[in-house]
Amino acid sequence: MHHTLLSFGLVIVAGAIFRRLHSSSAATVRHSINLCVFNVFLPALCLRIFYTARVDAEALLVPLTAVLTICASLALAWMVYVPLSKRLKIGGDETGILIIGSAFGNVTYLGLPVITELYGFEASKYPIYYDLLATTPILWLVGAQVACRFGSCQKMPGSKIRDSIRTIVSLPPLWGCLLGVVLQVGHIPLPEFVLKALTMLGGLVVTLMIFSIGLAITMPKVKHAAAAAPAALIKLAVSPILGYAFARAVGVQGIALKSCVIEGAMPVMVLSLLIADRFNLNAPLAAFMIVATTGLSFAVLPIVASIMSGI
Repeated sequence: MHHTLLSFGLVIVAGAIFRRLHSSSAATVRHSINLCVFNVFLPALCLRIFYTARVDAEALLVPLTAVLTICASLALAWMVYVPLSKRLKIGGDETGILIIGSAFGNVTYLGLPVITELYGFEASKYPIYYDLLATTPILWLVGAQVACRFGSCQKMPGSKIRDSIRTIVSLPPLWGCLLGVVLQVGHIPLPEFVLKALTMLGGLVVTLMIFSIGLAITMPKVKHAAAAAPAALIKLAVSPILGYAFARAVGVQGIALKSCVIEGAMPVMVLSLLIADRFNLNAPLAAFMIVATTGLSFAVLPIVASIMSGI
């Protein structure tokens, strides 16, 4: 696990160095990489996974665990930050992003490579279940409403439930999953060269996603940086405990259980920057939380994985 994270760390550092050396084009490069990953490489990986993986009860139980974990973390963060924001005199734009950051983790960009490295390609379906069937829908159906409550959502896409549902159903990776399921259930064989192409495209996902994290990392000046401490604690420590409790409660076992717990310990999602920009929340604070929790996760994730190895 340590060697895996160190390898990921080097790729992240490479992205950060690229950003430093090519500051004028780094944002464009990151946008292009994310566009390719999200619209081509990740859908190909999803299709490959769902075409070859056995779809069973875990396809429902893992997302259910994720939904319960995320909602519980959101509720806890709300209870912490609503009174705390008054005491610390932090604005709604900061409170909103702190609450969102407490609940939504980097379950694909970092979670997918970590789970794959730990448990093999067959386990790569669990981050997809966790993200596309739970995290992403909850982000746009619930997280967007939280962002509206503390930020601004006038004439903003995603501010209404209808817009949120439209955003979810238009996700290319989700269509990759659905197509894979249809092909598998319908026993429709794919030519070997198609499977090879999907494998090649999907194989680009992990490295590009890790590199993109490095491109996104900055060290902004944040007035209320200390206020992020409870959010980091909830995201990195409380969330995996909740994940374990909920997974056991709904009957998740084995590698699926371990994956749910490790996914719960993922750092703040990079997509929170998009949420901050879209709903006028505090983007520098979102960036700070991503950097801080990503750094901390390199110490937390090996501990969580070690604990899970004994279960």
